[in-house]
Amino acid sequence: MSDNVARRGFLIGGLGGAALLAAGCTSNEPAAAPSSAAPAASTAPAGGNDQPGDKVVIGFSAPAADHGWIAAIAKNAETTAKQYTDVEFRPVEPTNDINQQISAVESLISAKVNALVILPNDGQQLNQIALQATEAGIPVINLDRVFPDKLAYRTWIGGDNYGMGVAAGHYIGEALKAKNVSNPVIVEIQGIATLPLTQDRSKGFADALKTFGFSVTAKQDAQFTVETGNEVATSLLQAHAKIDALWNHDDDQGVGVLAAIKEANRSEFIMVGGAGSANAMREIQSGTSVLQATVTYSPTMASSAIKLARLIAQGKGMSDLVENQVPQSITLASETITKDNVAQYLELGFES
Repeated sequence: MSDNVARRGFLIGGLGGAALLAAGCTSNEPAAAPSSAAPAASTAPAGGNDQPGDKVVIGFSAPAADHGWIAAIAKNAETTAKQYTDVEFRPVEPTNDINQQISAVESLISAKVNALVILPNDGQQLNQIALQATEAGIPVINLDRVFPDKLAYRTWIGGDNYGMGVAAGHYIGEALKAKNVSNPVIVEIQGIATLPLTQDRSKGFADALKTFGFSVTAKQDAQFTVETGNEVATSLLQAHAKIDALWNHDDDQGVGVLAAIKEANRSEFIMVGGAGSANAMREIQSGTSVLQATVTYSPTMASSAIKLARLIAQGKGMSDLVENQVPQSITLASETITKDNVAQYLELGFES
């Protein structure tokens, strides 16, 4: 997807949404067709800002659901919007074609929706249309892949790629330290190596490992797909007769990684995933897999984006904050899911 997958734009920002997990991630590269999307993470409106207000129309545009994470994004957005009687949810046809997404967003601008939630295929290429929406007086809630021009959006919400790497590195570092392992063989399976999101994850991982005196022995990039995950894992397993730890950036491609590990009958190492898929969580819960943890980049951010769009369109702020306006950027934390807490997260996992 070249930059079409640059969905992991990042901003320094700092506020996690209440009761939302921040999850690890995948991307929008082609992958095995998802079986279903995860249920929306948000609960029914309960009071305060959730009480019915002015009727608002929220437009929504995202890439095609050819990947478990993206499918869950769309499902979370739709389900959350339906929980509000004062929200009319107006999604446009999902697409991976830049020009088609631009045309779709133009139609929402022409319809004069009250707010727009956009997960762009490519933030750079859709920046101009987001600016047009803003200039037309329509607040844009930029979801995940960031628009380069801050004037193009009212609020950005997304995950923390660097934080994913840090979380994975700390888990592996602590585990190896507890086993008194010295000079460990640590391998890393990236997504697409040229993408900033992947580079951020790898840097966070390396920085965290460094605090334990460890470093990555070998890393190889896949393409966020089951097939490439399987191919890369097979190659790394053949190249290293003994491995102490493996971090795979993406739980969707992790399906292929786990298949390769089982095919090679290898179990001497620990594995950490990335995204928070239901498939990965079930592996962790089983207690019989090398996969012992996954670090989150949650599609529940789409639920939060809809909530933010509603508040902004109604001129409200976030009730738990002192400020009268919704923050300009919200970066969700990356959490670590293990057998000890997986039950709390399982219902939020998306299907790979």
